[in-house]
Amino acid sequence: MATTIVPRPELEEKSFDSTLASAHTTMIFSEVLSLAVDSFRASKARFLLTMLGMVIGSASIILVVTVGLTGKQYALDTISSLGPNKIEMQYSGGSIIGPDNTTTPDYMTREDMQAVVDSVPGIVAYSPMLEDHHPISVGGGITKDTMLLGVSPQYRQVRGLVVLAGRFFDEQDAGAHAKVAVLNKPLAVKLFGSAQAAVDKNITIQGIPLTVIGVFQESIDTYGTSEINDQTILIPYEVARYFTGTDNIKEIFFKMADSTMVGPGAKQITALIQSRHRPNSVYHAETLIGILSTMKKVADDLTWVLVIVAAITLVVGGVGIMNSMLANIQSRTHEIGIRKALGATRREIRLQFLTEAVFLSLAGGVLGTILGLGIPISVGLLTPYKIPVGWPAAPIALATSVIVGVIFGTVPANRAARLNPVDTLKYE
Repeated sequence: MATTIVPRPELEEKSFDSTLASAHTTMIFSEVLSLAVDSFRASKARFLLTMLGMVIGSASIILVVTVGLTGKQYALDTISSLGPNKIEMQYSGGSIIGPDNTTTPDYMTREDMQAVVDSVPGIVAYSPMLEDHHPISVGGGITKDTMLLGVSPQYRQVRGLVVLAGRFFDEQDAGAHAKVAVLNKPLAVKLFGSAQAAVDKNITIQGIPLTVIGVFQESIDTYGTSEINDQTILIPYEVARYFTGTDNIKEIFFKMADSTMVGPGAKQITALIQSRHRPNSVYHAETLIGILSTMKKVADDLTWVLVIVAAITLVVGGVGIMNSMLANIQSRTHEIGIRKALGATRREIRLQFLTEAVFLSLAGGVLGTILGLGIPISVGLLTPYKIPVGWPAAPIALATSVIVGVIFGTVPANRAARLNPVDTLKYE
């Protein structure tokens, strides 16, 4: 009895594909890329609309990073302008026990300040500060509370103050104990109408006349976070002792030559002052180093969160690419059948359509990256504003575009590869 062998279609197709693949491996990638370009040229309008989502998404990532860098730089510049090189030594507590169990606050002294200046390298300016509060007459029988700060002439450099009218007192004024004052701008306007009008006028505090020689303001608005307020009057430290009746210092300001010296300098200054006082006395060095570090971290974290949000736009663009490729495959079913009839393998069909998807995604990513980089660069060239460009985001946007193309192009490519050659040739 003769035995009839019936071939299994799936094994026959698999054997045919394997034999063909061993004969010529696969299509040259340049041919696959050429087919993708030809497909793009045949349906330019559809593919351009499909790419639009990738263009917007890639540009969004670049612009989000640019905005994040701009905001970070602005915030850091603002904080830095308060004095990144400044160390503010503060007396925080502790006392000296005297006769009859009386206690006296263990304040810092000018000798402490001089010892620091002589021992700690890198100090370019310094100033003690005495604080007192007194009412002065603003006219019409009305008085206003003011804050009197006794400081050295170097205080202007330490705090970065801007003199709007007149001048700041100098070492000669301090040495001569000259009874001069420099007013904060809001107080000068309140008392005399303008900054210029306040110069050479006299104010009286506790019966002591002071000549106004200048008007100042802070270089930036500190929103009440500094020791200076709108009612501040600056006078020489030597004169302030007339009002406070003491030489004890609660705060001393030091300005270092470089911000990198602030951390080590603060430790040295604290240790030195602590060694000159009782062990239970507490002195604290206040700097902006911690604030700057925290601000940098917050800005970086916020930028990355915004980048992730912007990347969602790329996912939406990827969905658009997948839908377009599925429609493209349906319209090219007959073409796929002819290619399979001529010997194209599933791998070649899959590679062709996956390449088209990646081509669309990457082309949109490149255009979006150019757009995202071009906007801040143009602003920097055409305006006086210098905006930091989000260069680090460019490779991220391009890499994400390729990944999106691969992910969302896989389903259409697999569907095209699985089409039955017989059915595709009969498709109209």
